Amino acid sequence: MSLVVVFNLFNGLITGAFYALLALGLALILGLNNTINFAQGTFMALSAYFAYTLASHVGFWGALILAPMLSGVLGLVVEVLLVRRLYKRDPLYSLLMTFGLAMIMQDMIRTIWGPVGVPLAIPDALAHPLSQTYFFLTGYRLFVVAVALIGTGLLFALLRYTRLGIRIRAGNADLETVASLGVNIYMLRSANFVIGIMFAGIAGILAAGQLGLDPTMGDGLLMPAFVAIVVGGVGSLLGSLIGGLLIGMAAGLTTAFYPAASEAVIYLLMGLMLIVRPRGLLGQEGLLE
Repeated sequence: MSLVVVFNLFNGLITGAFYALLALGLALILGLNNTINFAQGTFMALSAYFAYTLASHVGFWGALILAPMLSGVLGLVVEVLLVRRLYKRDPLYSLLMTFGLAMIMQDMIRTIWGPVGVPLAIPDALAHPLSQTYFFLTGYRLFVVAVALIGTGLLFALLRYTRLGIRIRAGNADLETVASLGVNIYMLRSANFVIGIMFAGIAGILAAGQLGLDPTMGDGLLMPAFVAIVVGGVGSLLGSLIGGLLIGMAAGLTTAFYPAASEAVIYLLMGLMLIVRPRGLLGQEGLLE
């Protein structure tokens, strides 16, 4: 395998990690909140700008922890004041609302931080190549993949072993029954929404360190994240992770041979999946069939 192919395949893996983190948050919110959150990409950018501001005070590591939390707080406000009012309506209403919210938030970002992109400095220890031959293999890129895998593992542990996680899983299966058992489903949906936004926040900070930071940085990652959910299977968090990594690597591999089709191959994969296996790789039967 030539060095060029390995280079592009690894780049695709890194981009796929961003898709996967964003798709996990989207899948969480879509599952329990029944909301197609088109503002997810803008929350991603906002968290990265929070990190850019905080980094000068608490460093990169402190910003990586605090910025997603700030985004989660803002997500809680949005869920309580806006999203919650639309739960009993057609999901199209939440789609349109979050789309408009994304436009408003982007303008706010431009007003506060300016329209010109800025760099997010990463720790020097992670910036250097680990190999002279594989110059693209840096500590930061390995760190991105590690965060995606560890974050997914922690999410699965939360959903499996904690009371909150068990309630979220039960709510995904039958929210009315969960409510009849005395669980406050509004608080449950709020907590779920915050977790989904925090995953977008983490993805935004990591992506900013690799791709740069600008108000529209989430736009180019949002639609592939939706594709990752379809490819991996609607209703499956593990499928969203696999789908994100898969389409990222497919786009990277295509770049090595035919760069003009690197974006089109993502949607081609989705089209083929919908034809061959509409439920996706790990999706539940009946969701798209």
